[in-house]
This record gives sequence, C-alpha cells and structure tokens, in this order.
Amino acid sequence: MRTSSRFGLVSGVFNIALIGWMSGCGDDTGGSTGDTGTGVGPASATDATASTGASATAPTTTGDPPTTGTASQGQTQSSGEVTTSATGTASATETGAQTDTAATGSTGGVSVSSTGDEGTTGVEPKLDIGVPVCPPDDQPSTFDYIWIANTSQGTVSKINTMTGVEEGRYYTGPNGGSAQPSRTSVNQYGDVAVSNRTIGSTAKVAALKSKCIDKNNNGMIETSTGPNDIKPWGQDECVLWYTAFPQANGYSGGVRPTAWEGVAQDQVTCETPVPRLWIGYKDAQNTAHFVRLHGDTGAVLDEVLRPGWSANGFGPYGGAVNSAGDLYAVGYDNEVGIRIDATTLKITEIGNSPGQYKYGMGVDSNGNMWVGSFAGPHHMYFYDAQMNKWEGIGNGGNPGGGSLGVQIDQEGRVWGAANGPCRLIEADVATRKFIKTDIALPGCSSPWGVSIDNEGYVWVVDKANKAYKVDPDTYEIKLIVMGLVDPYTYSDMTGQGLQLVLPQ
Repeated sequence: MRTSSRFGLVSGVFNIALIGWMSGCGDDTGGSTGDTGTGVGPASATDATASTGASATAPTTTGDPPTTGTASQGQTQSSGEVTTSATGTASATETGAQTDTAATGSTGGVSVSSTGDEGTTGVEPKLDIGVPVCPPDDQPSTFDYIWIANTSQGTVSKINTMTGVEEGRYYTGPNGGSAQPSRTSVNQYGDVAVSNRTIGSTAKVAALKSKCIDKNNNGMIETSTGPNDIKPWGQDECVLWYTAFPQANGYSGGVRPTAWEGVAQDQVTCETPVPRLWIGYKDAQNTAHFVRLHGDTGAVLDEVLRPGWSANGFGPYGGAVNSAGDLYAVGYDNEVGIRIDATTLKITEIGNSPGQYKYGMGVDSNGNMWVGSFAGPHHMYFYDAQMNKWEGIGNGGNPGGGSLGVQIDQEGRVWGAANGPCRLIEADVATRKFIKTDIALPGCSSPWGVSIDNEGYVWVVDKANKAYKVDPDTYEIKLIVMGLVDPYTYSDMTGQGLQLVLPQ
C-alpha cells in the first residue's frame, strides 16, 4: 500500500453501480441475449413520475416479523409469509435482522451489539463530527469479505479477503440458477444485497452470525460454511429477506442497479437510521422503476417511475448513491442519465453519456462518476457532478478492448477490469488520465469485475471461475481464488466503495 497496510473504517460510503452489457454479448453468458424492447425514446424530466403508491403490481417480500411500508401498492405473495392490506399498503416480513421501526418511508434507528464475530473489523465510530454528543454507533460491521455472484448456479460466495478462503455460499432466490444473480452491494455494516436478473428480485445476506436469525428456535444459527455447504432455499438463517418484483420484464428488464445509501448517527436522537437500498428494473411498457427498500425488511418505501426507458431493450443498468443519498442511474448504451433526489424523489436528467457500451461505474470521494466502456474511442468516461459535464479520458494507448468493472480506491486511483487483451488498468482521479493500462493477470480469460478490499488490495473477478488479489503498488498477484461458478459481478463487492462518500 502506498500510505498504509490497512485502511480500516473511514468516513465515506459509496454505492457502486453497474452499467451495461451490450446486446450482442448479452449481460451474461447465462442469460438470453435477445433485445426485444420496443423503446419509445427518452422522456423529458417532466414525464418522470415519483410515487410511493404506483398502481403497478408491487414486490413480493418474504420473511418475518411484519413491517408496514408507505408504498400504497397491492402485493402478491407465494410463500404464505407475506400479508397485504385491502388499501394496498405494503406489508413485508423479514427472515433476518430484527427491526425496531416500521417501514414508513423514512428509516428509524436500530441498535445491535457486537458479539465478537470472526472477520469483523471491530466496533468503531463511523464518523468524525467533532465533540461527541451520543455514544458511538455500536452496530457490528465487517469489511474483510468480498461477495461474488455465481450466476449460473444462482448463488453468492462470501470470501475472506485476508485468507482467500470461501466461508459461505448462499442461494439468492427460490429458483436456483434461473435467478441469474449479478449485482452485489455491501452496506456500511458489511451486509450484502444481491440482485437477480431473470427472476427480478433482491436478497439480503448477513456477514456476521450475530445478525442472523434462529428461525427454527433450536438455539443455533444454521448457515453455510463454504462452497460445498449450500443450504436449501429458506433454510440458511443468514439470508435475511427476499423481495421479488413481478413487473420486472424478465432478463432484459433487470433487476440490475443495486446501491445502498450511507447513514450517519443522529446527534440529537442518538439513533442511527437503517440504511435503505435502491434497486432498479424495467417493465414491459419500457417504464423504468427505481425502488427504495427498507434495509432491515426489504419492504418498499418509495418508487420513482421514468417512462420511455429504451436502451436497446435493457432496463437501467447502473446506479450509484452520493453522500446525500441521491441515486444516479444510467443505461448501458447512449441512454440519458438521471439523478433522483433522495428527499423529494424528483428526477433530473443529467444528459447523455458519450459513446456506447458503458459498463461498471464507481463514484469518487468528490461525488463524481467514473464509467468503464468496453468499446468505442474511450475506455473510461468521467462525469463531473458539479459541472454537469461528461468527458472521455481516452483509450490509454491501447485501441483494443476497454474496461468493464470500475472501482476507485482511498488513494484516488481508478481501477478497471479490461479485456482485449485481458488485463487490469489504472487511472488517476486528480489528473483524469491513465497511469498504466497493461497490468498483467496471468492466466485470465474474461476479467469482469473489480473491487477494493479492506487492506487496499485490488480484486479482479474473472469469468473463468476465479478471482485475483493484486497489490496496487507493485501489481504483484497476491493470491487467486478458484472454484467459482460463472462469476459475474462488477459492483461494490466489498463495501469499501461505500466508504468514499459517507454522509458527514
């Protein structure tokens, strides 16, 4: 590391989002590549609809105990564990973390005591806001894991980034491999949300046993211990909730964008809000749905609609949340970008991103976006949120394939998983220029995702069923994790991206 051997917890939460896969290659080899969307063209900002009571069919959430949300949508359910009211108020239940508050559209406080789980970074204050008025937030957290989706298997792997050992593998939905999980987003307490594309849905998995729930009341937590110990769906007590979105238009519609917000302790009430989760998908009428979920239950809190989302048949591809909790979202091709205000839910269009075939997206500590592109004149694009301006930073002297996954580290370096040929590339936030475009990944096939671990090492997920851990200073390969199954993840797999924009 250039400044320290370990970053620990710092002030900043960042939600990675992912941007598009071209239709010719599909979003993943495991899914359909047909683009059947009938795009009606982008609508103006005035056509967008913000709603907590859309008339469309609402998500299905499973779990227990019940929590009531303000989204006035009728819900459907198939497991018998979800209840709905006659007025359409969404009632969701959770199978995991207990909550002290109802999902009323704004999050309430929870307090969870650490039980000393292995792998935790320890309990530390998340923010530095001067003379403390309240005791520090005591919720346990861990960032010593990377979560990688095994797409064709329908699972997500929990890998210890210190040792390279896979400590758990979990189904992400009731349909096994047909769920097609891809996006993973880790919140500031280490828990992961995994979104499925073909069966549009999202599941939450706890990193620490102290957050899991003894659903059968046998006095112990029954959960996966590794890749050869995958519990049947509904039996792993660290899978906390699952919310389905019946309107999602199959594989092309998503769910894809998946991004946790960051929260800060309220120094008046001494409560820490429950982090909320943004997801996005598209329905059969080419309307994009951006839904905000209660982090402890998966209940729908808010929904924003944006008609006319065509993007070559695909729904929203990427989403990232800034320090205010605003959601940025873009399509994978030349679709217009949008920003959704976290408080008012108003949509503002941020203009067309230049070029085509954008992919992974990250946000730096200044709140600006970096977007990878695997084709075209530029291999990365930069969006200046203050100037509302897009720009390309070139191909780094290599006219071959560009970058897919993108992540920014604590030292202002932008990393991209690049193809044509297979390699890792590095750019600089301050100068907006490439530093190195030919970092070798021996034996790699199709590098897809990139993330940063708690020590500052760079991780590259290769679709050839492995992941590399790379020293960011020497570019030495520190270890290679094998045994993954069609890994397809290029989001904030570790939660370290979240640290860049934590609210102050």
